Amino acid sequence: MAQLKRKTEEKVGIPIAPMIDVVFLLLIYFMVSSTLEQQEADLSFQLPGSVEQEAPLDLPDEQIIEISAVGQVVVNDYPYDTPEATQLLELAAMLTRFREASTANKVDAIVTISPADTVAHAHIVKVMDACSLAGIEAVNFALDDE
Repeated sequence: MAQLKRKTEEKVGIPIAPMIDVVFLLLIYFMVSSTLEQQEADLSFQLPGSVEQEAPLDLPDEQIIEISAVGQVVVNDYPYDTPEATQLLELAAMLTRFREASTANKVDAIVTISPADTVAHAHIVKVMDACSLAGIEAVNFALDDE
């Protein structure tokens, strides 16, 4: 009987050197094509601004500033600054916003100062300075008719 020869099986291997070359080439490609810093995107939006009105709106065109006997300034039941403050910056900021809103609505900004009977004149002058700082020219005084 004839003897069958067994073929020796060679181990089939995948050549690793070309795969390493391909991996390095892909790594270089992605490194070159990517950016390290993300570019800013152009966001097309506009910030809100003031809008001019065609006709005057029916808004309250007068702010009444009350000054207590100790010098506390109150507008619409909200106290502004402290009596010891040398400048009334919070009041001036509020009056500036009031003037800008009145100008945008084509209404005159009017302020009425209502001091207590025993308030020091220095507190009234500080309120008038805040009105001047805000650009309000129409300032009136309210007096008690008692």
